[in-house]
Amino acid sequence: MHLTLGHSPDPDDAFMFWALATNQFDTGEYTFEHILQDIQTLNERALRGELHITAISIHSYAHLMDKYALLPTGSSMGDGYGPMLVAKKGSGLSIDDLKSKKILIPGKMTTAYLVARLLLGDFEQEVAMFDEIPAKVESGEYEAGLIIHEGQLTYEAEGLELICDLGVWWEGETGLPLPLGGNAIRRDLGEKHMSEINKVLKRSIELGLENREVAVAHALQYARHLDTPTADKFIGMYVNDWTLDYGDRGREAIRLLLDRGHEAGIIPAVKQLEFVA
Repeated sequence: MHLTLGHSPDPDDAFMFWALATNQFDTGEYTFEHILQDIQTLNERALRGELHITAISIHSYAHLMDKYALLPTGSSMGDGYGPMLVAKKGSGLSIDDLKSKKILIPGKMTTAYLVARLLLGDFEQEVAMFDEIPAKVESGEYEAGLIIHEGQLTYEAEGLELICDLGVWWEGETGLPLPLGGNAIRRDLGEKHMSEINKVLKRSIELGLENREVAVAHALQYARHLDTPTADKFIGMYVNDWTLDYGDRGREAIRLLLDRGHEAGIIPAVKQLEFVA
């Protein structure tokens, strides 16, 4: 069975799927076509049900439940860290100040945007590609930005200052990690195939963790000029035990995030959160 697999062209996703992309193990009847696109684009494609398996923002799952089920593997959890609200160094802006500023965001369906809304309420925003945001804020074109991915490690070197780490804020509010992204699979594949495919993807993650040096070397081609130690640190932030399985706390965190998003009037209600067995 030939399957389309959507994920971001980022070092953490490349690490996660190194073993799959380089044919390190037997995948049985399944073959995978890797589709590399930014997370906002993947969220939009998932709305249309275009890919068999895809990385999604947890925010977007509230709009995808009819087409996709969540896989228990492949998550990106911010365990005491996460997307960041930033401004140019020396701005002196506070969280309260941001409520009246136009903020550059990486997409309206990203979890980063959902959590920023939970923190700030409704605010004026404009969408840009995630890797364009730091430069546009540093240049003064925008007073503040919402950064994701490796920008969480490089923002200071790019002339920016931190106003709020949303993962830290969320942990303080809930005591839970921040569920940023996950893998979803089309329901029309059927329970048997969904379960078997999940095992294949989990094995790819396990092999990456077991062969870290080789998998990191593979992931560097997607690291956007990060040096090896920084790329390795970033990968460790988002490919770890949480990625092998959400566990009870991870599942609780997803439920709470989606519930709070609905209570704030941002997303539809998610009445029953289902994971592939």
